[in-house]
Amino acid sequence: MIRVAIVGAGRWGINHVRAFARLPEVTIAAVCDIHPNALLRARTFAPSARSVHTLEEVLAAPDIDAVVLATPARTHAPMAEAVLRAGKHLLVEKPLALTVADAERVVQIAADVERILMVGHLMLYHPVVHHMRRVIESGELGTIHYLYALRVNLGIVRRDENAMWSLAPHDLSTILHLTGDIPKSVTARGGAYLQPDVADVVFLNLRFQSGVVAQIQTSWLDPRKERRLTVVGSKKMMEMNDVSPRSKLQIFDKGVVPPALDFSEYAEFLTLRNGEVTSPEIVMEEPLSVECRHFIHCIHHNEVPLTSGAAAVPVIRILEAAQTSLERDGVPIAIQ
Repeated sequence: MIRVAIVGAGRWGINHVRAFARLPEVTIAAVCDIHPNALLRARTFAPSARSVHTLEEVLAAPDIDAVVLATPARTHAPMAEAVLRAGKHLLVEKPLALTVADAERVVQIAADVERILMVGHLMLYHPVVHHMRRVIESGELGTIHYLYALRVNLGIVRRDENAMWSLAPHDLSTILHLTGDIPKSVTARGGAYLQPDVADVVFLNLRFQSGVVAQIQTSWLDPRKERRLTVVGSKKMMEMNDVSPRSKLQIFDKGVVPPALDFSEYAEFLTLRNGEVTSPEIVMEEPLSVECRHFIHCIHHNEVPLTSGAAAVPVIRILEAAQTSLERDGVPIAIQ
């Protein structure tokens, strides 16, 4: 049995309590939160877990093997460092840190103490994203031209991070996973309409060395909840709609047929192909449950997680560059 402590049982942390409580090889030893109501709610899923109020109590407990951090983003790096130095495995919610320097330091500490460090890039555990990667690797889409993601809704408005830092890690990690590449530059523009200096809408644009471009729109000031990712290739296109209750992935047999070398009329120059739309059958499972199970598997087998700390550093590197661009009103920033 792996004995786990959940630190932060709020709006998202309570889902970790629920997910880990369902794993037969896990015992939730403790739940930590400063709010009594959050601890009371956690008891509905983990009645035998003791309730504590400080991280220090968790770190000092000899009966805790691993810690899950579901706390505000600004606390991730210092808390992660403390957890790892205490000799405990760690699953920390995204973003891993708010600077590249902090992220790299946490990764180095995990290596030094030989503990599993995993970051909650949830979308990489989504069955639809797994299927999308298989489609791309099969060559069915042809050469990837561009991608764009839409992640907007009305709320939740945060004070300690803007909409980009709050929402974009999901799509950034997914785009890096699907392309297998790191962008060479990023631009970002946005607006702060609800709180001074906290952008509630941000548009990111990424340019890759291969010629692929990508755009991510993030906002918590929008009339609808949208979670879409579109991939356009030279042969076909596909779109993930994570809000849809049924067809979460559609593949479009659409594109442009290049002209014959001996064309003579303008109408022969380009031919549009408008084929069928298919929705592949995908066995769905809650991504968070997959993520939590993967964390425990990596501890048992001493394996590097799919979303390891090292794998999360490029996401922070892009976000840090994008934040600089945002503050300079969209100046392109090179990514080292």
